[in-house]
Amino acid sequence: MFKRLAVFAIYLVPFCFFAQDFSALWTGYFSFYNIKDVVQGNNKIYAAAENAVFSYDTQTNEIKEITTINGLSGEQISTIYYSEAYQLLMIGYENGLIEIAFDNGDNVLTVVDIIDKQTIPPTSKRINHFNAYGNLVYIATNYGISVFDLDRLEFKDTYFIGDLGIQTKVLQTTIFGDYIYAACQDGNGLRKALVSDPNLIDYKSWQTVTSGDFVAVETVQDQLYVVRTNRRLYQVTNDVLTEKILYNNPPLDVKAVEANLVVTTKSNVFVYDTNFNAISQASVSTEYPTTYSAATIVSGQLYIGTKDFGVLKTALISPIAFEEVHPEGPLRNKPFSIKATSSNLWVTFGDYNLFFNPYPLDSYGFSHFQNDEWINIPYSEVFNAKSLNAIAVNPANDSQVFISSFFSGLLEVNDDVPTILYNETNSGLESLVIPTDPSYVDVRVGPTAFDSKGFLWSVSSLINSPLKSYNPSNNQWVSYSFTDLIPSDFGGNLGFGDIVIGADNTKWVGSYKYGLIGFNENGGKPLLKSLKDENQNMPNQYVTALAMDKRNQLWIGTLSGLRVLYNTSGFFTDDNVQADDIVILEDGIPKELLFEQFISDIEVDGSNNKWVGTIGSGIFYLSYDGQKTIYHFTRDNSPLPSNNINDISIDDTTGEVYIATDNGLVSFHSGGSSPQDNLQNAYAYPNPVRPNFNIVDEKVKIKDISENVNIKITDIEGNLVAEAQSRTNLRYNGYNLEIDGGTAYWNGKNLANNVVASGVYLVMLSDLDTFETRVLKLMIIR
Repeated sequence: MFKRLAVFAIYLVPFCFFAQDFSALWTGYFSFYNIKDVVQGNNKIYAAAENAVFSYDTQTNEIKEITTINGLSGEQISTIYYSEAYQLLMIGYENGLIEIAFDNGDNVLTVVDIIDKQTIPPTSKRINHFNAYGNLVYIATNYGISVFDLDRLEFKDTYFIGDLGIQTKVLQTTIFGDYIYAACQDGNGLRKALVSDPNLIDYKSWQTVTSGDFVAVETVQDQLYVVRTNRRLYQVTNDVLTEKILYNNPPLDVKAVEANLVVTTKSNVFVYDTNFNAISQASVSTEYPTTYSAATIVSGQLYIGTKDFGVLKTALISPIAFEEVHPEGPLRNKPFSIKATSSNLWVTFGDYNLFFNPYPLDSYGFSHFQNDEWINIPYSEVFNAKSLNAIAVNPANDSQVFISSFFSGLLEVNDDVPTILYNETNSGLESLVIPTDPSYVDVRVGPTAFDSKGFLWSVSSLINSPLKSYNPSNNQWVSYSFTDLIPSDFGGNLGFGDIVIGADNTKWVGSYKYGLIGFNENGGKPLLKSLKDENQNMPNQYVTALAMDKRNQLWIGTLSGLRVLYNTSGFFTDDNVQADDIVILEDGIPKELLFEQFISDIEVDGSNNKWVGTIGSGIFYLSYDGQKTIYHFTRDNSPLPSNNINDISIDDTTGEVYIATDNGLVSFHSGGSSPQDNLQNAYAYPNPVRPNFNIVDEKVKIKDISENVNIKITDIEGNLVAEAQSRTNLRYNGYNLEIDGGTAYWNGKNLANNVVASGVYLVMLSDLDTFETRVLKLMIIR
C-alpha cells in the first residue's frame, strides 16, 4: 500500500511526514473513463483520469489503480511522466501540486513547493509538462519553468523567461542539441537557452526564436518540431520554421515515442517517423464515439486516452479494431447522490447548485455497483431525463429503483433497465409555471423516501403541492399542499434538502426558506407545521439534511449548524417547540457541536451513531448523542478525495459507509451493522482463530446479534473471560469486548487484560428484551 510523504520548503529545512494509514479500512470507487494523459515505460502504460491513475502491463494485461486510497491527493491531474531510469511516476496537477509514485516502494511523495509559493498566483501554478534530461526534470508551468532533481528529490531553480523576467505560460519544453526550447503563450513565442548555461535563472539567457503562441515543442532524434495555436506544425531547422501540416483540430498532445512523433487531436492520432512520414492515423470510430486526449506507443500497439472509454488499444500500423483498457468504475468522478442497500450501491451524477438551480442541465446516466461489478447506464437510455439526483430503492423489491430528475420528473428502473419516466403527462407530478411563459415545462423532483406501507414520497420544487405520494402497486398518486406555509408557487420555496419518515408516519421535510416542515395526514385532517425561526433555536432557515435515529430523535442539518428535535411526538401539539443544539466540552470550554458548519448529510448506523457530512470540513463520525467525535476524516488524514461531502449512505448489512464527494467516491469499512430481530443467525468469525490472525488488532467478530444483548465469554470450564452489554460497552471506548449495533468485537483479552491461551471458548448470548439465549463455540489456536 502507498502512504503520503510531503516535502516542504526545500530552500529552508526539508520536512517530511507520513499521513495516518487508513488504507486497510478504505476502498476507492473511481472512474477511469475520462483520461487526461497517457505515457509509457517498462512495458506498461500509465493513464491519468481526473484525479486517479492506473497502470496497464502490456505483457500480462494486469491493471493496477493508484488513487487516494494509495496516497494520491484527489486533486485534478493535468499531466504525468514516467521515468524508466528512476522507476517512478510523476503526477502534475492543475493547482501546482506534484506527486511521485515509486515502483519499488509503498510511498507517494507529495511535493508542495509550487502550490505553497505565495509569489505565484494560484491561477498560474498549473503543471503543463514534464521533460526529463539526465537526472533533472524541467517542469513547464503557467508561470515559467521549474527544475526538479530526481537524484535528490528536491527542487533546484525556477526560470521566469518572459520579457524582463516576468512570469509567462510555458506549455512544453524539450532539449535539442545544446539548447533547451520552451513553447510559450501570451505572445512570448518559442524561446531557447543553452542548457549548460549556469545562469538560466536570468531571463537574459533566453533568446526568442520567433514570436507568437505555441502549444508544443518536441524532439524526435535529430529533428525539432513545434506547434502553434493556429493548428500548424513546423519543423525547426537552424531556428527557421518550415510548415509541415495544418490540422483540422488543435493538437492536444505532442510527444516523441520510440523514434516517432505522436500528435493527438480530439478526433485523430497521427504517428510520424523521424522524417515526418505518416505511418499511422487512428480516427475516432463509430463503435467508440468520443474525443481523444493523448496517446502513446508500446510494442506496435497504439494506446489512446479518451473522454468516454478510458484507454483504447489498437494496432499501430492498422488501427481499425479497438479494445477498451481501464479499471471498472462508475461513470464519473463527481457523484451527487448515492444509495446503498445490501450488497448494492446506486450512484447519480446530475446536480443543482446551492440555490437549487439545475442549469446548465446535466445529461448523465447512473451507475449501479452489485456483486463487485459496475453496471453503467448511459444518458441515452434514461429517456432524456436530466439532472438525476435522489435515489429510492423499494424495500419490498430491491430491483425496483426510483431516481429523481430535477428537470424531467421521476425515473423508474427495474432490473437495471429504465422503464418509465413519470412527468406532468402521465403522473401526479407537476411542472413549475412561469407566469410569462406558461408553456415552459420543468418538473423538479428532489428527495424521496419509502414509508412502511410501501408508498414512495417525494418533494418537488416551485409548486403549490410539493409533497407527493405514489403507490407502485396500483399507480395511484396523491398530492399535498404546503400553501399554508409557502404561499406562492413559482418564486416560493426553491427546493427541498431532504425528506425522512418517522415511525408515526410523519413526513419531515427540509426546505430552502421555511426550515423544517412536518406533515402528517392525520386521518384526513392534515397537520402541517414548520420550525425555522431563531427564537425556535434554528441557526438557519435552510435545512439541508435530516435523519431519524433509533430513539425517534430527529437530527437536523442546516446551512450553518446542527440541531436535534428530541420530542418528535409532540411537534404538532407543543406551541413552544424548539430545536436543541448539542453542547460539548472542548478543553473544558462548552462549545456548540459543528457550530456554523454547512451540513450536507446525516446518516444513522446500526449503533445509532451519526455520520455527518459537511461542505468544507470533511465527515464526522459521532457517538449516538453527539458528545464524542469518534472520527473526523478529512483529505489530510484519510483517503477522502475532497472535504466537500455530497452524500453518505450506509450498507446496514455490512456496515460499510459510502461517501460521495465532489471529487470521487470512497467507502469506509466501519464494521458495524444493523442489529437483528433475534439471535437465530448469530455467529463468530474467524472460527477457528489461527496463529497468523492478529486477534488484538483485527478482533473476533460476533455478527447478527440483536439490539439489546448481554454477551459473556467463558473458557470451557466456565471461568468468565469477558463480558459486554449493548448500550453500555459501546465501540471505540476501549473495552476488550465492545458492541456496535449488530456486531460485537473481542480483542482476545481476558479480565486481566492478557491475551487468552489456546482453547475452546463459549460465547453466551442473551437478549435482554425477549430473554432468547444462544451459545456459540469459538476455538482459538495460538
